[in-house]
Amino acid sequence: MRKLFAASAAAIALLLSACTGGGAGGGSKQTPVATDGKITGEITFQTWSLKNDKFTPYFEKLVADFEKEHEGVKINWIDQPGDGYEEKILQQANSNELPDVVNLPETFAYQLAKLGKLTDLKSAAPDSLKDYVEGGLGAYSFDKEGIAGTFGYPWYLGTDLNWWNMKVMEAAGYTKDNLPKSTDEWFEAAKKVAESTGGATPLISSMPDLSAIENAGVEIWDGKKFTFNTDKAAELIDKYKELYAAGAMPAEALNNDYAGNANMFTQNKVGYTTATPSFVSQVTNDAPNLVGDLHATKRFVTPPLFVQGISVSKDSKNPATALAFAQYVTNNANQVEFVKLAQGFMPGTKEANANPESFTGAIDDKTMANAVDLAAAQMGEARGTTAIQFSDDMKQYLGQQIALAIKGDISSKDALDKAVDYCNKAL
Repeated sequence: MRKLFAASAAAIALLLSACTGGGAGGGSKQTPVATDGKITGEITFQTWSLKNDKFTPYFEKLVADFEKEHEGVKINWIDQPGDGYEEKILQQANSNELPDVVNLPETFAYQLAKLGKLTDLKSAAPDSLKDYVEGGLGAYSFDKEGIAGTFGYPWYLGTDLNWWNMKVMEAAGYTKDNLPKSTDEWFEAAKKVAESTGGATPLISSMPDLSAIENAGVEIWDGKKFTFNTDKAAELIDKYKELYAAGAMPAEALNNDYAGNANMFTQNKVGYTTATPSFVSQVTNDAPNLVGDLHATKRFVTPPLFVQGISVSKDSKNPATALAFAQYVTNNANQVEFVKLAQGFMPGTKEANANPESFTGAIDDKTMANAVDLAAAQMGEARGTTAIQFSDDMKQYLGQQIALAIKGDISSKDALDKAVDYCNKAL
């Protein structure tokens, strides 16, 4: 399965604006959509890189069951490959051929909502929203960006956990019962691990990113511009600089590679990483000798939220049918059945996350099942970034500046000032 959050919000914004002539706030005022009509007619349902031996039978049954329940309905299921989905969505939006019901990550939904391409579910079916987890709905609500409404039902979700190599941690005097539970405790543990291993297996596997800065209590976005170049944010980076100098952080951690921290863990170069519950599969495949030492705990402060959702086109010719099918795809029963196949992910419904045994029973690996239980327990707290405008390009630049600061080439405050300036100009 493809990675979550593969989209670049800035790129899609630029291309959509060029294609349609739309600008910021272009979709903030919508004409009400009639969604209370008869459920009948033909609609198109589009997924993203999910047509394969594992998932095709699920979707074929899903479509057939809905058609059987609603006489006269025809659902055309199409699937787009993992690569090029952004461009495909752009083409569809530009030609007014956006599918009636479409699988979108939050970044795509934001841009399409801004241009008035998606149905506001909060207006169309307010009662339906009560069934979904708050963080998932929040990912598709863009009030802070001046777009009132909710533009997607959370479908399948991911969140990171802390993953520890207990052999490394035990050598530094830790057990499963006294592992760090806060960022400050983690920093202290990093020093102990560096001392106990002679720097051979450091603990810190990545640089602080925007979410780490936000979790430190820094406002990163004020609704109009980025604001994370504060003294408190600089203090956070200074701590990483200190730990890097002490050998508690390997040089590879400065590469700004999203998957790099997990890869270093499986290569036994670090004793800690963050990853989703499905990380168990990666360790099993890449480093089976580490499986016995693998242990997961909840993330510090606010856990991140990775979300895929189901949105409804505002231009659907059969809006009532499209809305009903979007709700059907994302109802609790169907979400539970889906994540039994997409193991390591969680459903977007409150009911399922409150009862993870409804889907973890299908997971044979005990370590992964326990990790999914842990992730489901923190799903109510999980949140996406509060700055959806933060693009991959901005992330790359911020990482470059933080790396320079950690190495001591520039000050932490200079790094943040440059990054904020770059990001605000890029807006």
